[in-house]
Amino acid sequence: MKTTITPKQSSIVPLQEHIDRTSQELLASFPNTQQLSADERRGIIARYTAVLEGNFIYWMTAAYLAVASDEAHAIIRDNLLEEVRDNHPGMLRKFAIAANAVPTDVDALAVHRNLQNVRLFVAQLSAVKLLLMMAFFEGWITRFMPYLAELARCQGSAEREYTDVHGVCDVVHTQELFRALEGEMALTDDPLPPATQLLEGVERLRVLIRNIVYPAAGVGGLR
Repeated sequence: MKTTITPKQSSIVPLQEHIDRTSQELLASFPNTQQLSADERRGIIARYTAVLEGNFIYWMTAAYLAVASDEAHAIIRDNLLEEVRDNHPGMLRKFAIAANAVPTDVDALAVHRNLQNVRLFVAQLSAVKLLLMMAFFEGWITRFMPYLAELARCQGSAEREYTDVHGVCDVVHTQELFRALEGEMALTDDPLPPATQLLEGVERLRVLIRNIVYPAAGVGGLR
């Protein structure tokens, strides 16, 4: 039996390609871990922890509240269940402690402005845009894990539970979130907004991620 691909399903492909390309370009822009000082490595781990530990479940919960399709609800619920049941924030905190990179007030303030920009976007509860943002985030986290693990290794840490788990599970999460996106888009016959609008959350999150690696990027806000 031949599978029919709807126009909306086919329109997801360029969005996936854009998100994939954005993730690759971000990683390519990061400094070599061997060329960073111990304080710079500590700062990246700490700022990453400051952003992820208290926000990831919150953002995913916002996506759950925003979507309407049964498929999207089921997919996001499974993601949230895994995050809470397996204590992923606790895994991250243990990782940061082992690398002597527990976030300080300075670390939190360095990402505050761009983090607020993402929070303001999330508060709009736009289902399709949020699903795209979270699919991007999950995919980027998967790619970032080897880099994060290497930062910690250079800091003398052997703690790998967080990076090992997320290097694997977030691949599946990314695929599932794109499937949730298809389910959500199937509920309406309205045409999709332009890609620049759909990818608003992806862009805000991209700026925040750069801010994690380059703390000076938080001074001027959204760039």
